[in-house]
Amino acid sequence: MTHSIAEIAAAIGAEFAGDGALEVRGAAEPQQAGPDQLALAVNPKYADGLAQGRARAAMLWPGADWQQMGLQAAIFAPRGRLAMAGLTSLLDAGPVIAPGVHPLSVVDPSAQLGEGAAIGPFVTIGAGVVIGPNARIASHVSIAEGASLGADALVLQGARIGARVTIGARVIIQPGAVIGSDGFSFVTPEKSGVEEIRETLGQRGDIRAQSWTRIHSLGAVTIGDDVEIGANACIDRGTIRDTTIGRGTKLDNLVHIGHNVQVGDDCLLCGQVGIAGSSRIGNRVVLAGQCGVNDNIFIGDDVICGGATKVFTNAPAGRVLLGYPAVKLETHVEMQKALRRLPRLASKVAAMERVIEKS
Repeated sequence: MTHSIAEIAAAIGAEFAGDGALEVRGAAEPQQAGPDQLALAVNPKYADGLAQGRARAAMLWPGADWQQMGLQAAIFAPRGRLAMAGLTSLLDAGPVIAPGVHPLSVVDPSAQLGEGAAIGPFVTIGAGVVIGPNARIASHVSIAEGASLGADALVLQGARIGARVTIGARVIIQPGAVIGSDGFSFVTPEKSGVEEIRETLGQRGDIRAQSWTRIHSLGAVTIGDDVEIGANACIDRGTIRDTTIGRGTKLDNLVHIGHNVQVGDDCLLCGQVGIAGSSRIGNRVVLAGQCGVNDNIFIGDDVICGGATKVFTNAPAGRVLLGYPAVKLETHVEMQKALRRLPRLASKVAAMERVIEKS
């Protein structure tokens, strides 16, 4: 499928110059772009690559001299990455899944499939499942009894959706994600070593044998509209109430959401983030890669945590955190400066000790 320069500019709300009827089949980096591809050079530092490629049209920064670059047409993107979001959406046709149910899939007779739903091969859909209009289910997906998917949802290869899970409209679930697995919740008949340590902050009495008794998960998972779940992410069911993911939130690959967790709207949880059970995450929170959140705490709206931050206590709204344990960003920077000065400080102390010993 081809798109004209004028069509692309209109789709992403940008201005263009030159031959608006010029058509391209896709996009490429400047040095690799062919004559039928749109070169992506939204920053002046990418301009040199245009001379290495063969593109006739490019997406450029505002004010770029596109004619001097030998182009026949240009699209101007004041905010490059935002323009790329619109462009990639236009060019991405998504997986090819034929409407209807593939003959190699198993759908319970009580399941309800919305108009235009597409079910790929080797899919299993349980009793009472509701699939919204135009939802697409790729191969090897399983959807357990009582679950529901909203309109235009996309579930990709090998994802697992557990019993009674509710998924909103336009949700995207990447391959291998597991939504609605059992919560990791166990208790000991007697006070456990973990409970004792929490009470005493490190002091232990007699160490004795103990065994773990399962607390079953009676809740499920509720996911709002426009959420994206990354590959191999795991979201556990709630113990009594549902684990919830708010509207517009994005989860990266390998994110783990524990039982009873509540994540707000429009959050961004990057790769390998782990949130322990019963914690609450506000709206528009950003947790960078490998962040960890303790159980039973609250992170306020608009908090940003840098990579590998470990949050052990409640975080006020708007706070920027970094480090282990999490502290304010500016405090962490000062701590790191002091840490780098420690070798020199140790040398000075050692020199002073030698002087004192001789006196």
